[in-house]
Amino acid sequence: MIPYSLLDLSPVPEGKTTAEALQSTLELAPHAEALGYNRYWLAEHHGMVGIASAATAVLIGQVAAVTKTIRVGAGGIMLPNHAPMVVAEQFGTLAELFPGRIDLGLGRAPGSDRNVMRALRRGMEADRFPEDVVELMGFLGEAQPGHPVRAIPGEGTNVPVWILGSSLYGAQLAAHLGLPYAFASHFAPDALGEALTIYRDRFRPGITDKPHAMMAVNVIAAETDAEAARLFTSVQQAFLNMIHDRRGKLPAPIDDITAVAGPAALAQIGHMLRITATGGPGTVKAQLGALIDEFRPDEVMLAGQIHDLGARKRSFEIAAEAMRALAPEAAA
Repeated sequence: MIPYSLLDLSPVPEGKTTAEALQSTLELAPHAEALGYNRYWLAEHHGMVGIASAATAVLIGQVAAVTKTIRVGAGGIMLPNHAPMVVAEQFGTLAELFPGRIDLGLGRAPGSDRNVMRALRRGMEADRFPEDVVELMGFLGEAQPGHPVRAIPGEGTNVPVWILGSSLYGAQLAAHLGLPYAFASHFAPDALGEALTIYRDRFRPGITDKPHAMMAVNVIAAETDAEAARLFTSVQQAFLNMIHDRRGKLPAPIDDITAVAGPAALAQIGHMLRITATGGPGTVKAQLGALIDEFRPDEVMLAGQIHDLGARKRSFEIAAEAMRALAPEAAA
């Protein structure tokens, strides 16, 4: 069976507080564990009132504390925002507290705009992402005799590092370093096929012996196609707001998306969200199966921003059932 995992941005729905959103994450994580999800990842975003996972390492620790077996990690940490040693100490601490359960996905994007970048004291110097990844892995690896700087905690934990990306750059770097690779196809799908091909073709054994590619897929599932389509309007409205630079909390679903978005905007949103499975159980199973057949990922990361927590939990239940049901077909 292809492993299936869950990406949670800790969305803050309209009418809810940040505290309530964080509590929803702590309720969703054990639910995902019980449903057989392989990983529970959280992502670093800054300055967004609709996303509560900015302090990603802190939240990972809270999620790991309310679960027992599921791997918990970052999808990802935006490494240019941080000194590699600080990240090593944070994730080394997590690895010491929760041995064998912590993942560290690394992204190159800022997760914010330029004003927030300045507030983070992020420099505007040339891109050092490859060098920083290697430095970070060095801090997490075994002690090197004579090395003047050590990350404690961190050293010797060998926290699994992933490269995240939405372009060909990350695929090339992951292949070069022999690292697992996750593509952000849930919002930026254009280079998905080419990136996975480059990653597999150019992979050189390193930290891992063979390529391991993860594909991110939006899943909005409900008992019927019609109800799922209604739930999906929350995501469509959120992307519409983003296009018009009106970022806010996750909108409540509406009956008719065409009442707020014209054909051109809906086409643009549909293009950005085309790696999505939306519908009732049978429809979601068929759509997930088609995506797996086309791209042949080694693992699927499911994302789903739904306004109501109960509906969100049910959506991930249906998605897990679909992934389990696809196991014989995916292996054929």
